[in-house]
Amino acid sequence: MKITCLAFSMALMTSAVAAQQSDPIDRFGACMKTLRAVASSKKGISTASFERLTSGLSPDLSVLEFLDYQPEFRSPIWDYLSGLVDEERVADGLEMRNKWADTLAMASERYQVDPATIVAVWGVESNYGRNFGSRPLLTSLGTLSCFGRRQAYFSGEFLSALKILDSGDIEPEQLVGSWAGAFGHTQFMPSTFLRLAVDGDGDGKRDLMGNVPDALASTANFLHKGGWREGQPWGYEVVLPAGFDSSVSGRREKRPLSYWTTRGVRRADGQPIAAADTAAGLLLPAGPEGPAFLVFRNFDVIYGYNAAESYALAIAHLADRIRGGKGFVTPWPTDDLGLSRLERRELQTLLLGRGHAIGEVDGMIGAKSRDAIKIEQQRLGMTADGRAGQKLLTSLRAGAAGR
Repeated sequence: MKITCLAFSMALMTSAVAAQQSDPIDRFGACMKTLRAVASSKKGISTASFERLTSGLSPDLSVLEFLDYQPEFRSPIWDYLSGLVDEERVADGLEMRNKWADTLAMASERYQVDPATIVAVWGVESNYGRNFGSRPLLTSLGTLSCFGRRQAYFSGEFLSALKILDSGDIEPEQLVGSWAGAFGHTQFMPSTFLRLAVDGDGDGKRDLMGNVPDALASTANFLHKGGWREGQPWGYEVVLPAGFDSSVSGRREKRPLSYWTTRGVRRADGQPIAAADTAAGLLLPAGPEGPAFLVFRNFDVIYGYNAAESYALAIAHLADRIRGGKGFVTPWPTDDLGLSRLERRELQTLLLGRGHAIGEVDGMIGAKSRDAIKIEQQRLGMTADGRAGQKLLTSLRAGAAGR
């Protein structure tokens, strides 16, 4: 009998309520029984396959801590972009574009998406295959299916992950990724993999973990299916006239280009805005005092990869830089800019030098680094918010030089 999405959600809720007073292991076991009951009807996964793939699975409640901490929504835009679009990532992007030129050319021709954009997604999502994430997907998705919020969503991704493994595209021990279940070179969610992953090199498998051609072709297919318009820009930086009414801004509030030009909006690079009345929205990621952008349909397609405007801007800007473009003309409205990954590694080295046990120097400001930063900020008379900025780095440099 086919089980509807509503019935499936209700079954999960009933299981969670029934297990509310039990310990996590018991609750997880009850939840797995519910998922097993619907796996066949929703994904065509046999009971035998479900049991084989989930044998020994136990919850990892640490993933719940990440549900409400996503940097694209919590970090200032200048911090977020400083770490994602720095000189290091641009240089690596140029190297990867050259190394995989033939593969990118084939994907670009087949899906009508330019190589720089494909490479930029790769760079932002996994640092060109260097950072996949190391959490076993079934553990993370199984936990999120049974605990916390959005259980119905994550249970769908859990079943999709089982379907991938059952089909043999990826081996179980290889399927690791982010806390939320994204995996591979370009970090597809399992349901996205089932819909849009393609075999880029003709070996009969779709492998985003160990096969770069598959990952690049799948990313191009994702953007193509999302409505990518070949030969058109994602947008460009603009300059607003004094006293501009910013209430008309918004990515979704698209208006003809003539609307913006008659209100004094001009391109920051000095080029004329096209006369064609293409619809564009005005994006103000840091308000009217910061960089402003007119964005087109292709920006929305990038946004569809991960629904955050800061994320989409990072990919769009990195693609421009890989094509030879420069940084933004208008500065960010702050006196304490963010740090590049090179600078973050320097900051971590300075924190270690002051005796803070933060772990590896990797340029990733995690919980231990933030705790150490708070201690140093308090010592220096700064706001103890755990933020890694230029002022803190400058102060720690001066302290290290004077010791």
